[in-house]
Amino acid sequence: MFKFGFGQDIGIDLGTATVIAYVKGKGIVLREPSVVAVDSDTGEVVAVGGEARRMLGRTPGNIIATRPLREGVISDYTVTEKMLKYFITKVCGKSLFAPRIMICIPSRVTEVEKKAVIDAATQAGARKVFLIEEPIAAAIGAGIDIAKPCGNMVVDIGGGTTDIAVISLGGSVVNTSLKVAGDKFDEYIVKYIKKKHNIMIGERTAEELKVNVGCVYPKIQDMEMEVRGRDLITGLPKTIKVHSSEMLEALIEPAMMIVDAVHSVLERTPPELAADISDKGIYMTGGGCLIDGLDKLLQEKTGISVMIAQDTVSCVALGTGKALDNLDTLESNNRR
Repeated sequence: MFKFGFGQDIGIDLGTATVIAYVKGKGIVLREPSVVAVDSDTGEVVAVGGEARRMLGRTPGNIIATRPLREGVISDYTVTEKMLKYFITKVCGKSLFAPRIMICIPSRVTEVEKKAVIDAATQAGARKVFLIEEPIAAAIGAGIDIAKPCGNMVVDIGGGTTDIAVISLGGSVVNTSLKVAGDKFDEYIVKYIKKKHNIMIGERTAEELKVNVGCVYPKIQDMEMEVRGRDLITGLPKTIKVHSSEMLEALIEPAMMIVDAVHSVLERTPPELAADISDKGIYMTGGGCLIDGLDKLLQEKTGISVMIAQDTVSCVALGTGKALDNLDTLESNNRR
C-alpha cells in the first residue's frame, strides 16, 4: 500500500452528519457519524463516531456529545482536530509515514474556513492536504465525465449544506451553496411536532421520522409512525402517531428553498450549457436527496428529468477517492 516510501493517500468526505474515508486501492474503509463526546472537566475525548452518536441527548453533566461541524464548516476547531486524528489513526493504523489527504468542502466557503480545514487535518497528522469542492467530487463519484466541454448539473444535498453546481471542463461554471439540507429538515420536523402536537422531540427522533415517513411530494398511501416525546403541557412522556401527510406539511418549505436555489442557478447558466442540462437531466447526490419525493418535486418544478445517483450517500467520498489518482499531478503543479 505504501507508495514511493510514503504513507497512504486518503480521501475524506468531512460531512456535517457523517465522515466517510476512502483509501486508494482499498475503497471506502470508514463510515462514521461526525459526533464526538468530550469530558468537559478534563477535555478528553470519551467517544467518537457511532458510539458518541448514541450518547446524543443522553449524557451526564460532565460529558458533552457534540457535532463539531455545522452547516458544512468547522464550528469547533479543537474537537474537529481530535475527531480527524481518531479517524486517520483508525484508517492508517500505526503507519510510519503520514498520509496525503484530500478533503471535500462546500463550494462557497471562505478562505478562513478553508484554512481551518487544512490546519485541522495537518494537526491531525496529514503530510499534505488538498481540497476539492463537493459538487465536483459528487459528479466524479456519480460517474459523470466532468472533463468534457458539456454541462452537467449536480445537486448534492448533505447534512449541513446543499451544493448546486453546473460543471463543464472539470470546473464549476455556476454554483451556489445553501445551508438548507438534512439537519434543516430535522429542525423543521421538531418545530412542526412542537407546534401541532405540543410535544418536544429530540433530533434523533426527528431524523427517524424523516427517514421512515418523511416526504415532500404527496404519497399514494398515507403512512404513519409512533413517536415518543415530552408533553409540553404536563411535562410527562407521551406517545403520538405522526402521518406522512403531516411530514409533507412540515418539510415542503425547506424543500422549496432547494428547488428555488436550483432555479436560480439554472437562470445564471450560459444557454449552451443549459441546453446540455435539459438533454441530460439533473443529477442528485448526498443522503439528503433520499427524502421521499424530492426528485419528483424538482422534476415537476423545473421540467427537467432528475436522476438520483447510485450509492448516493458515498458519492462524494468515491469522487474524492477517484480524484486521489491525480494527486501527483496536483503536487507537481504546486511545486511549479
